[in-house]
Amino acid sequence: MVELELEDGLAVVTIDRPHARNALDLHTMGELEKALDAAEGASALAVTGTGDRAFASGGDLKELARLRTEAEASAMALRMRALCDRIAAFPGPVLAALNGHALGGGAEVAVAADIRVAAGDVRLGFNQTRLAIVPAWGGAERLARLVGSGRALLLAGTGRMIDAVEAERMGLVDLVLPRAEFDEGWRGVARSLATRQACEIKSLTTRTRSPQEAAAAFARFWVAEEHWRAAEKVMSRGK
Repeated sequence: MVELELEDGLAVVTIDRPHARNALDLHTMGELEKALDAAEGASALAVTGTGDRAFASGGDLKELARLRTEAEASAMALRMRALCDRIAAFPGPVLAALNGHALGGGAEVAVAADIRVAAGDVRLGFNQTRLAIVPAWGGAERLARLVGSGRALLLAGTGRMIDAVEAERMGLVDLVLPRAEFDEGWRGVARSLATRQACEIKSLTTRTRSPQEAAAAFARFWVAEEHWRAAEKVMSRGK
């Protein structure tokens, strides 16, 4: 099951399969696709899981064990890769709220987001090699962009799991919050990103723009009434 909340420009997608550690089977992939369809038009997107045990634990081995041919395995991998690509290509900021461990394919979903916020007791691991398989949902490439190719090979090649603090230190996680503050904390960050300005900043940081394009974007916000109201508040506090 996948749930969707829409509130003031923020879309929150929650993987709700706590009995299976929020693992992804084919049905859940379909529900995730529908949730992403419904989230289109939101200013920001957050992806999280139910409970505190797992953000997502990758593919549901019990369900996906029925895939016995290379064609079936390839089709499943391409389907989930496309969903991760959609998360990565979302026009506004995307936050992965790591409420629990992000393992295997779950770690691949996490790195598809722009920002990862983790509870302090969370662990992450690209541990597909423990099943004698490799990442197939785009996670290896995205991990390498985040932490460097050597470190990505070390993590994914050995399947080593790391805690949230170490993940933050190497740039795999952007913010670590105490468990007691986690839910309120990540939602606060996500809400603050659900703005037109944050969407524009994502565009500036994810693709190359000419100086003229960047200046034009700045100028559009400069002349807007929202800017002048905010500027007046700032200036009045300085008096």
